[in-house]
Amino acid sequence: MTDVPPSGLLKSQRFRQAREDDWRRLERLMDKAEKGSASKLTDAEILAVPVLYRSTLSALSVARETSLDQGLIDYLETLSARAYFFVYGSRATIQDRMVAFFRTDWPAAVRGLWRATLVSTALMLLGALVGGWLVIHEPEWFYAFVPADLSGGRDPAASTETLRATLNGADGPHGLSAFAAYLFTHNAQVALLAFALGFALCLPTGLLILYNGATLGAFFALFASRGLGLELGGWLLIHGVTELFAVILAGAAGLRIGWAVAFPGQKRRLDAAVEAGRTAGIAMGGVVVMLMFAGLLEGFGRQLIVDTGLRYVVAAATALIWGLYFYAPRPAVVEWIHVR
Repeated sequence: MTDVPPSGLLKSQRFRQAREDDWRRLERLMDKAEKGSASKLTDAEILAVPVLYRSTLSALSVARETSLDQGLIDYLETLSARAYFFVYGSRATIQDRMVAFFRTDWPAAVRGLWRATLVSTALMLLGALVGGWLVIHEPEWFYAFVPADLSGGRDPAASTETLRATLNGADGPHGLSAFAAYLFTHNAQVALLAFALGFALCLPTGLLILYNGATLGAFFALFASRGLGLELGGWLLIHGVTELFAVILAGAAGLRIGWAVAFPGQKRRLDAAVEAGRTAGIAMGGVVVMLMFAGLLEGFGRQLIVDTGLRYVVAAATALIWGLYFYAPRPAVVEWIHVR
């Protein structure tokens, strides 16, 4: 007597036979693409993949609803997942993503933070004015605003000649790499804190930006009181245009998130924070790049370029470059790609 297959198995075999050619074709295309040969797919094959994927997905739905054998369901699930990542997954290379970040994503994120950037800038300037005013009237305030490690002996107890010598790079090129590393670490910590503390309803970020401004103002007030204000401006701005702008942007990113948490509007608080975090996070990725560049200028350019006029030229050039990069008008197509 001949054995008769169970009805469920027979149904599964018929179901497979009717559609198996499409599955095998899709499987071959996925094998070809996953082996790094996606660029070798013909136009017809590329256009066929979405059609075959939808057909396979439909077959998977039917197989699940009619309780066909588990082996077939597992096969279709795996094939559908592979096709999904081909159809919808990002196939951009790391180089493509880096180009997109620097060309569109980062500048667009910074422009999206323009209101918070203005607030962060105002806080920095306010801190500088207050810190400078206090030090001018009482030099002992300098020690409250400027850490000893950061001042490096440039404090009210130093003579005018000592202060002038540090601005002229009289300490020579020795140890510049270590100095650049220390300053980069310091500035990175300030920027990261300004960003991270934004979640606490903006207040810690605002205070940190104020304090940073007070440090800057105290430093300038000390040198200006010795007739070295112009020289200090060149000494600071050769790297400070980039460095301080990076800190301001980090503060703006923190303020943006804190504002979204405090005032989510019609959105849920978490959703508002996540949305703000996307823009702020992209901006912070670029801030790290700015801090690296500022660290090089601070540790090397500032010490090797001792002419005050040339220092101002470099500072003006960096200000122009950053201004054009972030805020110069861009073609509408570029903006549309980013928004999409």
